[in-house]
Amino acid sequence: MLYKKKSPLLIFLLPGLVLMILFLYKPFIENIINSFYDMTSVIKMPGQEWNFLGLANYKKLFSDPKIRIAISNTLKMMALAVVFQVGIAFLLAVLVNQIKTGQQIFRTVYFFPIVISASAIGLLFKLFYNYNGGMLNQLLLAAGKKPINWLSTSRAFVMVSIPIIWSYVGFYFVIILTGLNAISEDIYEAAAIDGCSRWKQVFYITIPLIRGVMCTCITLAVTGAIKVFDLPWVIVPKGAPQGVTHFLGTYMYEQTFSISNIDYGSTIALLIVILGVIVSKIISKLMKPDGNLE
Repeated sequence: MLYKKKSPLLIFLLPGLVLMILFLYKPFIENIINSFYDMTSVIKMPGQEWNFLGLANYKKLFSDPKIRIAISNTLKMMALAVVFQVGIAFLLAVLVNQIKTGQQIFRTVYFFPIVISASAIGLLFKLFYNYNGGMLNQLLLAAGKKPINWLSTSRAFVMVSIPIIWSYVGFYFVIILTGLNAISEDIYEAAAIDGCSRWKQVFYITIPLIRGVMCTCITLAVTGAIKVFDLPWVIVPKGAPQGVTHFLGTYMYEQTFSISNIDYGSTIALLIVILGVIVSKIISKLMKPDGNLE
């Protein structure tokens, strides 16, 4: 061990612990408490008490049609994130890993969307989708076809999903490529001598050796899909007609800040946390990143 005495370590850890308690755990506990009270009056005046609602907000979750849409869209986005975000990132990483020179160029190009603000990306795609003067409809008009309402009820979810998936592919690409670079070339050379093709090397060597990295990427993708907010809210504020593009994050924001239904928003926030913990535990259990295949 670096230090025989552990007291100096506690001194360095204490400030971080205090900050986490003040800005993470304390607000989280207060959020749970708020979900049981009527928070119509945000500021508690002297002598005023909030009405205790009990489990009313939690019962409302089962009867609210918009929360069902939000949960459904969130689950769909979780599946899309695993298949397309992580899947495309893995495919790109495997292809780029075969290149011996110029990898840094691909790293920069694919990672670039992460550098751009999500609000800027959302505004950009919103301009693409505009019915009047939008880039996509201009292309249709140039081809002699009629313009399309890209954010209609039937298309809105797909149109919103495209920028969400595209913007984070580069993030997982860099993580997976870093994991691939850690695999020794000797293993692939030995496999090639034994007659193992490139694709068989991917399935029998690459994927098992980066299972921990893939588990991390899938966990980040799924939990990120649960918390998605900025891009959908910028492209389609308030979830489009009937809230068809609402996710748990956007619906929570609408309830908390647009409608000032803070107690119900706190309930949705707790639902997001519980769902994130459950899903991450399931992924960790299924993927077994510690390498135990039993």
